Amino acid sequence: MRYDADHKQKTRQRVLQEAAKAIREEGPERVAVAAVMAKAGLTHGGFYAHFKSKDDLIAAAIGEMFEDARSRFVRSTEGYSPVDGMIRYIDFYLSPYHRDARATGCPITALAADLARLEGPAREQYGQGVARLTDRLVGHLNLLGQDGPEALAHSVVAELVGALSLARATSDLEQSDRILAASRAALKQRLGLGPDVTEYRS
Repeated sequence: MRYDADHKQKTRQRVLQEAAKAIREEGPERVAVAAVMAKAGLTHGGFYAHFKSKDDLIAAAIGEMFEDARSRFVRSTEGYSPVDGMIRYIDFYLSPYHRDARATGCPITALAADLARLEGPAREQYGQGVARLTDRLVGHLNLLGQDGPEALAHSVVAELVGALSLARATSDLEQSDRILAASRAALKQRLGLGPDVTEYRS
């Protein structure tokens, strides 16, 4: 049976979504192609119609994860003032909801430890994803009139990722909540933002 390009693209997208879930749950090195294809409702034999290799799949799935992160950033900021948009994004990123959403949260935090051990396309996709988020923050910091927005954006990304990682690694839930709350407040103060304009909702 011959399928059109739209069907092939939808099938590829389904595989990428399953691969992204597997990467988050098991780490990129432990992803099994056969298991990913089975969860996508496909046979292992159809894999090479969509990807050249497992490395190709992992890199593409990481790209898909960063596309989801881009969409989240847009939803948090689009249609709001630069101040309110930045507050909304910080409130989302350093929220208990995001801390607990390991299966769908920011890939920078989820993959930081694993990607340091990988080479080639997967690591390149990760680096490009970090760079794109940083560039989006540069744009917002420019609108806020911040001096040295590029260096500041790198620092903001590091602070967001570090605080979320620490909050996830802390077994005491109250302590984890305090880490998130303190980091939200400190980051907003550092950027000259006002108090929360909205309580984050999923």
